[in-house]
Amino acid sequence: MGTHNGLNSAQQELFHIIIMGVSGCGKTTVAEALAARMGVGVADADSFHLKSNKDKMAAGIALNDHDRLPWLKQLRDWMGREDVAGNHSVMSCSALKRSYRDILRDALGNVVHIQLDVDRDTTLERMTNRKGHFMPPSLLDSQLETLEPLGDDELGFIVDNTRPLDEVLDVIQEKLEDMGALATIWLN
Repeated sequence: MGTHNGLNSAQQELFHIIIMGVSGCGKTTVAEALAARMGVGVADADSFHLKSNKDKMAAGIALNDHDRLPWLKQLRDWMGREDVAGNHSVMSCSALKRSYRDILRDALGNVVHIQLDVDRDTTLERMTNRKGHFMPPSLLDSQLETLEPLGDDELGFIVDNTRPLDEVLDVIQEKLEDMGALATIWLN
């Protein structure tokens, strides 16, 4: 389980939180609620995908690293622009592989990954019941196989997302505060 107990004092003060995990784990819901609680901007990484990537996934074809690279760079650059503008941010993004997270960590500021943990059956049920999303439930197993959990040396942590949303947000807030993150911007 990835945990990081503190921040390098030389690091910048702005934080960019990425809510990560497989499709259907609740990333967008948690990211939007966390951003609202914190009073900061939020982005859904899915909105940065090229149409060709969305079409590919909608057809049941998993993206490869070549497909994802321009998308990851756009996400990194968005966080960088937020940082330059003096803004903290929250983003929902699968960030399934460490190599993807490494690209995102190159953004300006402190990038914190929060991995949402949900069992396969609950995730599949959520995917099956949602409407209008391009990612079909048939790609869940591909995502689960690709997922590389946060490492102990990565800035971030794993949270169980099978509890009520307010409880999940409380756990995230507590863990961020324990890390020393966001002490100056947390808005309740």
